Amino acid sequence: MGASVFIDGAAGTTGLEIADRLSGRSEFDLVILDDERRKDDAARAEALNDADFVILCLPDEAAKAAVGMIRNDRTRLIDASSAHRVAPGWTYGFPEVIGRDAVASARFVSNPGCYPTGFIALVAPLVRAGLLPADWPYVCHAVSGYSGGGKALIARFEEDRDIAFRAYGLAMGHKHVPEMTVHGGLAYPPLFAPAVVAAHRGMVVEVPLQLVAMNKPGSVSAMRKALAEFYAGSPIVKVETDSPDELLLRASMEPVDTLTLRVFGAKDGSQARLAAVLDNLGKGASGAAVQNLNLMAGLDETAGLRL
Repeated sequence: MGASVFIDGAAGTTGLEIADRLSGRSEFDLVILDDERRKDDAARAEALNDADFVILCLPDEAAKAAVGMIRNDRTRLIDASSAHRVAPGWTYGFPEVIGRDAVASARFVSNPGCYPTGFIALVAPLVRAGLLPADWPYVCHAVSGYSGGGKALIARFEEDRDIAFRAYGLAMGHKHVPEMTVHGGLAYPPLFAPAVVAAHRGMVVEVPLQLVAMNKPGSVSAMRKALAEFYAGSPIVKVETDSPDELLLRASMEPVDTLTLRVFGAKDGSQARLAAVLDNLGKGASGAAVQNLNLMAGLDETAGLRL
């Protein structure tokens, strides 16, 4: 008999994809509530307290409320909302950056945001290595498939086929910025410019760099080498050394749980562009939750993932 797992919010996009990755696995037994019982707080509380592992796929305030419903010191949690990503007592669930042992031993794990996954994967290792300054005013441009916006945004894009591009977060202060700052090791919040395109899934995250204006930054080749060494041996994060003329996000993208990183540079070394490509529902959400669950359960971190 496997460890019991309750996905609170299992009917949402992230929850459905987590359940799909766990289906058929003997290591876990999914606790499933029917439509009526999953809206019943008493039934949810029972499931939250009975399960070995709980994965929260809820809006922020609902996730906080769910944590408050747990009355034991045994149930272990993974929160896919942004409610606890910089909260005391929670381990940030990015094993490649935070450490696999830290995630494996944690009781409370906060799943990273999709955009921050790409940003932090690129920036944090280079800041730690001293190749990029912590006190630089970074900019992050990113585009994502519309599935990351939940059911309302999915319906909007699929009902209005004339929408091709949606820029948002124009008032600044996007909820992803705190985790990008803290876990990126930065002194200042980055200027974050997210957008949604007419594709169901997939994501490109870019960090443009004016190296010529920085105080002794690392070279493009040094940054490539540092990222390759930092993620050496990772079955999930890949650092490519090529410099293609373009990066494409296809509307036909299939689910995948990998994360691909590249460093592009001007010939004279004055500028660079850091780029990450991932599935916003894979390593950006559901795949990351399953990876964290695997580690917390003492299993191979890639079990059930699409690599």
